[in-house]
Parts: sequence; structure tokens; C-alpha cells
Amino acid sequence: MDIATIIGVFLGFIVIISAVLTGGGWQSFVHIPSLALTIGGMLCATLIHFSLGQFLAIFSIIRKTIISKIPSQTNLIQQMVNYATINRRDGAMALEQEIRKIDDMFFVKGLQMVVDGQESENIRDRMAMEVQYLQDRHSTGKKILEFMGSAAPAFGMIGTLIGLVQMLKNMESPDQIGAGMAVALLTTFYGALAANLVFIPLAGKLGIYSKAETLAMEMITEGICSIAQGESPTTVREKMQAFVSQGRREEVKATV
Repeated sequence: MDIATIIGVFLGFIVIISAVLTGGGWQSFVHIPSLALTIGGMLCATLIHFSLGQFLAIFSIIRKTIISKIPSQTNLIQQMVNYATINRRDGAMALEQEIRKIDDMFFVKGLQMVVDGQESENIRDRMAMEVQYLQDRHSTGKKILEFMGSAAPAFGMIGTLIGLVQMLKNMESPDQIGAGMAVALLTTFYGALAANLVFIPLAGKLGIYSKAETLAMEMITEGICSIAQGESPTTVREKMQAFVSQGRREEVKATV
């Protein structure tokens, strides 16, 4: 679980609420019609822009930015070295016992293909296809969050324009102009808050996680293919370390 996302959103709302309370009159910032127009309009625009299935996946996408299981590079390299050792010493069939200990289905699928005796080229093609599909799903999810981040301020401005039109129609009551302007500006406030504190940051976090998960899957693919080719544990380790920056290679160096 990425606690940073939760802390960031929580503290962000605390900062906004504190600023509102410090100025007094917090009731002026609560206006249900303005909130309904901003959030409702944003959701409707998202439903128009994307398919129903993609729209309904919003909660799953947001969950992905909070809960993401990405294996550490150190563990991946050590696992691959261990499996290469077992493969060279006992043969591919001995890896079948190790599959039961793995939770990552992508990893399991790759190792099972080694046990089944498939060629490394075939393994690489099938696993590369999995990586491509993952990137496509994450790309769509990121686009949804980015669209919501752009639609929220837009509908906030639409709400402000509606409020201004209604306010200008009642110019015969000058004492109502200030209150009307405040209500009109609330939709812009709600839209800017939703976009810049929630949707745009979540889109950025999803992009970061997508790159990290893709890298982990590419490391698994390279390690599995090397094992399928019967390469030595030392060779497997060196190939896996190519995915790590030069400064961290000693840190993640696996024991052969």
C-alpha cells in the first residue's frame, strides 16, 4: 500500500479546511447545488468520453494508485539466481515445486512455460504480449484520471457562468450581489480542488506505478528466458542487474 497517496490527500484536505476555518464563515463554502454541478458534470462528461466499462473501472483505477504490489528488484534478482541454480542442478522439472511459492501470476506463467519445456523465444513473445496489455490498461486508466482532472475545472467554470448570469438578472437588489458572486465562484473552487488535489496527482501516481510494474515484468521476462536457455546463475544475475542503475548494482547484488 502506498501510504504517501493517502497522507497527501488527507493532509491536502486538512490544509484547505484549515484555511477555510481560519477565515471564518465555513458555511459559505458549502453549497450542494454547486458541488452537484461540478462533480456531476465531470462524471457525465467522462461517461460520454469513455465506454461504460472504462467508466465503471474508475474505482479500480483509483485503488491501483493506492494499493500496488510491485516486487523489489533485489528479491527478483535473487529469485532468478536461485531458480537458475535449481534449473542447472536438477533440471526444469524441479522448478515446479517453486511455482507454488510464487504469488505473482505473471511470474508463475513464465516459470510454468520453462517447466513445460517451451523455447525462450516463444516465452518472450507471450510475456511481452502480457506487458503490452498491461501498458494499454494503465494508459487508459491514466487518460481517464487526466480527463477528469481537466473536466472538473471546466464544469466549475460553467457553474460560475451560470451563477453570474443568475446574479446579473437580479441587479435590482444590490445587497444580494456579494452573496450571489460568492456562490457563483464556489463551483470554480470545487473544480480546481478536485482536479489539483485528487485526479491529476492520481494520474501522475498511476503513471509512475505503471513504469515500475512494467520494469519488474521486463526483469521477470529476461530472467525467465535466461533460465529457459540454461544459462548459469552468474550470467542470469548479470543480465538482471542491467535493469538497475550503476550505483545500485552492488546494493542489489544477488548471492550465487
